[in-house]
Amino acid sequence: MNPLLASLPSSPGFLDVLKSLGLVLLVAHVMLGLGAILVWAERRVSALIQDRLGPNRCGPAGLLQSIADLGKFIFKEDVVPHHVLKWMYILAPTISLVPAMVTIAVIPFAPGVQIADLNVGILYVLSISSLGVYGITLGSWASNSKYALLGGVRSSAQMISYEVVMGISAVGVLLTTGSLHLGDVVAEQASSGWFLWRQPLAFFLFLTASYAETNRLPFDLPEAESELVAGYHTEYSSMKFALFFLAEYLAMIVASSLVTTLFLGGWSLFGLERLGWLAGVAIFMAKTLFLLFVFIWIRWTLPRFRYDQLMSICWKWFFPLALANVLVTAGAEASGVPALTWVLPVALLGMGVGAAVLAQRRDPGPPPELAPLPAPSSSR
Repeated sequence: MNPLLASLPSSPGFLDVLKSLGLVLLVAHVMLGLGAILVWAERRVSALIQDRLGPNRCGPAGLLQSIADLGKFIFKEDVVPHHVLKWMYILAPTISLVPAMVTIAVIPFAPGVQIADLNVGILYVLSISSLGVYGITLGSWASNSKYALLGGVRSSAQMISYEVVMGISAVGVLLTTGSLHLGDVVAEQASSGWFLWRQPLAFFLFLTASYAETNRLPFDLPEAESELVAGYHTEYSSMKFALFFLAEYLAMIVASSLVTTLFLGGWSLFGLERLGWLAGVAIFMAKTLFLLFVFIWIRWTLPRFRYDQLMSICWKWFFPLALANVLVTAGAEASGVPALTWVLPVALLGMGVGAAVLAQRRDPGPPPELAPLPAPSSSR
């Protein structure tokens, strides 16, 4: 036997490497499996919302539908149109998938259960997740199609814009915690309460920006089928389309995990995490699955924005509100009055209610030509 191989088990750090490798493989398989379950859940939840049955033929309650879809994608003909830029066309789906798989590495699932324990975890997540736009943009450009190119241009502007909002809205959490380490963020919430209650405006902005970053309704303008056929993946089929499809669901998992970590206490819940790391993982998974359900719920409830509305909401509303939240949070931390972070949400809620009441009072009603006709008098 090779002496080098024989000495490996006794080498310092060898077991740590094996542990990390095993954790990487476990998390990767869990994410891929959860992505397949999400495809099934999307169909079942949408059927429930729309009073339909949904998939119910492949396995009990249609649970094997995702496996049937995978078989369909594998055995479909792998068509590469003659007019595409071939190497970029083939590479683009993988570029979309990899950032979602890599970003999950710094998310703490439980105390001590983490692939990579970085002290700048939030910066790593924001920087790596922003690379996903390259896959969409390159795929749309390589497709050499007007619909795909329009979808790619939309995606570039949308994802870059909402990344700014996402990053700034997270600053309030970091100011309060005083650390970029995601484990410290969870520990702060375990001792002092969730940031959902201490940073409500940041939570709303971050969650909404997550929907835009994953190109989900009501922010799915890059693939708006009523306008662009299928947007950036119009020219894709078989497994290359499946990679784009899977990348969207993996991005949803990463976004839900990050929202859970930053605002919902991560693996902590009323001290139950003290029961062991399995309890922490179960708590984290339960919160993440709930947010994934909200992702699906929102998609099948709200209509799609127009593109000008999408960008106006970002730059005219969310960006100023995110900056204002950072200033208010800094003032609250400097003055030692944490309740100041509720000033903006309460003021915005009051303004919204006031505007709704004022609009109702000023409503002139339908124009005369649309007013209901008086009921005919009965003649005897």
